[in-house]
Amino acid sequence: MQPKNSHILEIAQFTKERNQFDAIIDVRSPAEFALDHIPGAINCPVLNNEERAEIGTLYKQVSPFAAKKLGAAIVSRNIALHLEQSFLDFPREWRPLIYCWRGGERSGAFTHVLNRIGWKALQLEGGYQGFRRVVIDDLEHAAKQFDFRVICGMTGSGKTRILQELKLQGAPVLDLEGLANHRGSVLGNEPEIEQPSQKGFETGLWNALQNLDPSHPIFIESESKKVGGVHIPDALMEKIRHGHCIELRSSLSTRVSWLLHEYPHFVQNPIQFKEKLSLLTSRYGKVQIAEWCEQIDAGRFEELVTDLLVKHYDPSYQSSIVRNFPKYRADCFVELANKSDAAFASAASHILKQFTSG
Repeated sequence: MQPKNSHILEIAQFTKERNQFDAIIDVRSPAEFALDHIPGAINCPVLNNEERAEIGTLYKQVSPFAAKKLGAAIVSRNIALHLEQSFLDFPREWRPLIYCWRGGERSGAFTHVLNRIGWKALQLEGGYQGFRRVVIDDLEHAAKQFDFRVICGMTGSGKTRILQELKLQGAPVLDLEGLANHRGSVLGNEPEIEQPSQKGFETGLWNALQNLDPSHPIFIESESKKVGGVHIPDALMEKIRHGHCIELRSSLSTRVSWLLHEYPHFVQNPIQFKEKLSLLTSRYGKVQIAEWCEQIDAGRFEELVTDLLVKHYDPSYQSSIVRNFPKYRADCFVELANKSDAAFASAASHILKQFTSG
């Protein structure tokens, strides 16, 4: 039996101990890091994107030995650069956690050098792949552990805003649209902000749930399974859909006003607005899309938004809410008086009272 490596953090201990480190260092390439990484990690690649591709090609086309020789030279040079540029001012007590793809050569080399200097660096067992298994397992467990209170409501009723107000009033909240960087409809992409990868979304979801107490019900917005280009894990989605529901209602005029307030980029960029509406051509036909585009050209945005709500969003909501949320009840609702901060605060207070009173 081999002795335990004192410089390895076992993956089973990661969730419990991750906040005890002064830094979490991801030594994978920038491309790997961009797809997903441990929350709060910094990227100090020992092979950049091009170098990683070069070593991989050498490994396959020449030999593993040739790849290791060149790889060692490049990794050593890059570790030296990181030391000179980022770490020289850190005290002896500095304690980092290092990981790569599988917890192998790249993170092993970095951890070895830091420990030889005198820092107490640890290497994560299994690397990113080990962390990824933790995320998958914990999200599956969360589906059994957490209970949800679902804020329902037609498009423009202010569901995301009410979640923000509930959080301000001390309620535990999970904002799926915030984690997905998307508002959940064909027009829901956030301008100039890319959505995370599916793995990145799941990591963000995992991280958010780590900070919530499963002994208290979590407030969440009613969502489709897909939020833009990412999807909510099946087991968690099923648990959300069986949560107790309360509907946020507001007048059509308030909803139109709120949407124009929340989506100014479409008013400011009519070409993009038309491009998004064209995605609905197969459903509504060219004549209807042309009519909506004419309203954009004429600046009749209130008329357009009203039309979209009445013809597209409201019928979709009515057909899906009963089908997907079995605990939805039409008589369980709170009225939003208008789109003022005071109105949202009042509605959130009434929601909390309804759920608290059972």
